[in-house]
Amino acid sequence: MRRIELLAPAKDLECGIEAIRHGADAVYIGAPKYGARSAAGNSVEDIAQLVEYAHFYHARVYATVNTIVRDEELGDVAQLINELYQIHVDALIVQDMGILELDLPPIPLHASTQMDNRTSEKVGFLSHVGFNQVVLARELSLKEIRRIHEQHPQVALEVFVHGALCVSYSGQCYMSEACFSRSANRGECSQVCRMEFDLEDDLGNKIVRGKHLLSLKDMNQLDSLEDLLEAGVSSLKIEGRLKNVDYVKNVTAAYSQRLNEIISKHPDEYERGSSGHVELTFTPDVRKSFNRGFTHYFLYGRNADIFSFDTPKAMGEPVGRVKEVFTNHFTMSGGPELHNGDGLCFIDGNGRLQGFRLNKSEQGRHYPLEMPRSLTQGCEIYRNFDQQFDKLLHAPSATRNILVDISITDTATGFLLTMTDEDGHTANIDFKTDKELAHTHQSDNIRMQLSKLGGTGFAVRSVENNLSKNWFIPSSMLSECRRALVSQLTASRHQYYPQLYLDHKEHSAQRSSYFRMDSHLGYSYNVMNEKAEDFYHHHGATHVDKAFELNHYSKVALMTCKHCIRYSLGWCPSIHHKAIPYPLPLHLRLANGMSFQLDFNCAKCLMTIYAEDRRAIVPNKKLPKSRR
Repeated sequence: MRRIELLAPAKDLECGIEAIRHGADAVYIGAPKYGARSAAGNSVEDIAQLVEYAHFYHARVYATVNTIVRDEELGDVAQLINELYQIHVDALIVQDMGILELDLPPIPLHASTQMDNRTSEKVGFLSHVGFNQVVLARELSLKEIRRIHEQHPQVALEVFVHGALCVSYSGQCYMSEACFSRSANRGECSQVCRMEFDLEDDLGNKIVRGKHLLSLKDMNQLDSLEDLLEAGVSSLKIEGRLKNVDYVKNVTAAYSQRLNEIISKHPDEYERGSSGHVELTFTPDVRKSFNRGFTHYFLYGRNADIFSFDTPKAMGEPVGRVKEVFTNHFTMSGGPELHNGDGLCFIDGNGRLQGFRLNKSEQGRHYPLEMPRSLTQGCEIYRNFDQQFDKLLHAPSATRNILVDISITDTATGFLLTMTDEDGHTANIDFKTDKELAHTHQSDNIRMQLSKLGGTGFAVRSVENNLSKNWFIPSSMLSECRRALVSQLTASRHQYYPQLYLDHKEHSAQRSSYFRMDSHLGYSYNVMNEKAEDFYHHHGATHVDKAFELNHYSKVALMTCKHCIRYSLGWCPSIHHKAIPYPLPLHLRLANGMSFQLDFNCAKCLMTIYAEDRRAIVPNKKLPKSRR
C-alpha cells in the first residue's frame, strides 16, 4: 500500500490552512528567509500555527529553505533549521548541498527541483546522501519517471502536476541574474522568460516580432494523475506559493476530488496521506483560477501545446466566439451563461490580449462597461474572472472533519463513553454517577447530544447505545462528557502523530563510498559557500567553480531548456524534417536591446540560450511584477 500525498502551496498561514481544509495531505510554505520565492516568507510563529492545524489531520508541513546561500549566511540558516525542527516541521525542501555539512537535527530533507533532478543517477545519489524525497524536473516523461521509480523504489518521488512552468530546467536559469542581478537561485527571479522577444537571424533580420517566445502555458495533469501514480509518483505537487487563497482553495479541491476517485478504484494499492472527510460548498473548476492555458508539458512526449506566444497573463476558460458586434453590445455562439461583473478577454488582430468587464448580460446580449474597439466577429472570448464563482470562494467553502464512532455503556458505578477516530485513536470517559430510570425514551437525546461536534474538527460516523436499561442521563452530563472526549482525542492525535526523523550523521559517515563526482564541477552546480564546496570534494571533485552569482562568466549558458523555439516554429529536423530557412545562429532580443544566442542540440532535444553581451544591470529598467 503506497501513501499518496497531494501537496499544496501556502503563500501564508491562511493559504496553508485553507489548502488542508480543502483536501491537501501536505503543504509547503516559505520559511522567513532563504526560500525560492523571496516574496513569500513566513514567520516561525505562523508556521508553528500551521503545523498545529495540519498535524490534527495527520497532514504534513514542509518548509522551503531552497536557495543557495553565502558563507556568512550559513550560521543563520543552521539556526533557522533548528527553529523549524523545534516546531515539528515535517521536512525541509533544500537546494544548497552546503546544508548537509551543517550539524543538522534529525529533520527529513527533500531535494528541491532547483537541484535539477532529471536522471536516475542523480536521484540515487541524493537518496544515498540523506534525501528521502526528491522533487523531479518538470520536463520528465512518464517513461523516465517510471524508470527512476523502478531503480530507486525507496525514494518518494514528487512531481509538479499543476501551475506555472519554468522554461529552463530548474536551477539552471541564470537569465534574471545576468539581466537584472536578481538570482533565481536566490529567490529573486525577475521572470525574464515572460517578457516579449524578437527572434532574429544572424544577419539581424526579424523573423518574429514582439512575442512571448519563452512563455509557456501552465501545467495541468488533472486527467493524468492515475498514470503518474502507476509510474511510481507518491507526491503530487501544485505550484503557486505566490498565488492567492482562492486559487489554492479551488485547485486543491479539484485535485483532491480526482485523487479520491482514483484511490477508490485502487483501494489495495493506494491510500491518502492524511485523514479527514472534506465537504465543499462549490464545484471545483481549475479553468476558473489563474491560468495561461493548459499543457501536459512533456509527460507524454514532445508536443506543440506547451507554448503561449500571445500572452503570459491569465486567459481563463473559453466561453464562446463572437457572433455579431453592435455599438454597445455583442452576441456569441455557444458557451456557458455569463454574469454581470464577469471579466472577459480576447486576442485581437495584432496578437495582443484585450480585457474588459461585463456590465450586464441578458437574452444572449452582452454589454461591456466599455465596448472594446478591437472586438470583431469570430474572436474567441475567454472568461478570466467569474463573478459568481469568486463569491463562492470568498465565503467559507469547505469543512474537513475526522470521522469518529462514539459508544456509551453503563457500568456498576456510572457510564463509560468511548470515542474512536478513523485512525484508531481512542478516548475514554468513565463517568461515575448514580443511575435512575427515565420516564421517556432517551436514545434520541443521547445520540443528539453526543453528535454535537461542530467546530471541533470531528464529525460523528456512528453512535452506539449499549445501555442495558433506559437510564436517565442529563443533557448537561452528556455535553460535559462529549467535550472531555473531544479534548482527550485531540491531544491523542497530536501525541501520536507519525513524525519522521532521519539521522544525517549516519548518511554523512558512509556517503563517499557510493558515488564519485567528476573532477571538475562547473558553475551549474551552484556552489556559493565553502560548505557546499567541501561536500563535493568529499565525493571526489578536485576543482569546483563558483556559482554564477559570484562570477558572471562570459559566453556560458544562461538557460538550458527542453522547450524548443525551433520545434515550435515548425523547423524540427526530426519531427517536421525541415531546416531553419534563415542564416544561423538565431538570436533573441529584448526591447532594451539585450540579445541572446540560441543553440539547438537536436541529438539531445535541448535548446540552450547564451548571453551576447556582458551587461549585468539594465539602468533605470522597471522590473516586471512577478506573474507566478
